[in-house]
Amino acid sequence: MTSVNPRRYDASRRREQARLTRVAILGAARKRFLSQGYTATTIAAIAADAESSPDTIYKTFGGKAGLLRAICEDALAGDGPVPAEQRSDAIQASETDPRQVLRGLGLLTTEVAPRIAPLLLLLSTAADSDPALAELRADLEGARLTRMTQVAENLASRVKLRAGLQVRGVADILWAYSSPELYRLLVLSRGWSPERYGQFVGESLISALLEPDD
Repeated sequence: MTSVNPRRYDASRRREQARLTRVAILGAARKRFLSQGYTATTIAAIAADAESSPDTIYKTFGGKAGLLRAICEDALAGDGPVPAEQRSDAIQASETDPRQVLRGLGLLTTEVAPRIAPLLLLLSTAADSDPALAELRADLEGARLTRMTQVAENLASRVKLRAGLQVRGVADILWAYSSPELYRLLVLSRGWSPERYGQFVGESLISALLEPDD
């Protein structure tokens, strides 16, 4: 008869409980931040919504700025079990048609933009009066530009770009089309669906970056 190690079982159960608590806290914080604003939201209110404690939140995230950072990181990962960035890398590595690469990036935008853009828009205003949020905003913007530069370098090494375009210009265009401001204009203000928005991003990138077919 095989016995179960109670310590191993207890550790596994604690890890799962910690994961569920983290998910509940991040979900409650996201809802509060987006409905009430960053300043008006309190740790106590988030803890109550998540059926947790303020001490747990402070110990795990360090406060509201740490919570917002964790929420943004979770949003950027997308919905699936494989993070969106890894799926983007896989598309670029496996797809030989650059147009399909850019359409694939647009499809990922359909998934990721609704999760991250509202948070970045919240951050863009809240950061003006909070040094910790200003640092977070700079980190996220810097990371996005670095990521777009990597995509631009990959494209430039494999395809013929539009005349006059260099890696930096390609990165800037990719950076602009992945901006939360564009999402705000077309989806939040004009009522586009995320699917229409993602298709627009993909086709616009094809037009802006690649030489047209002969």
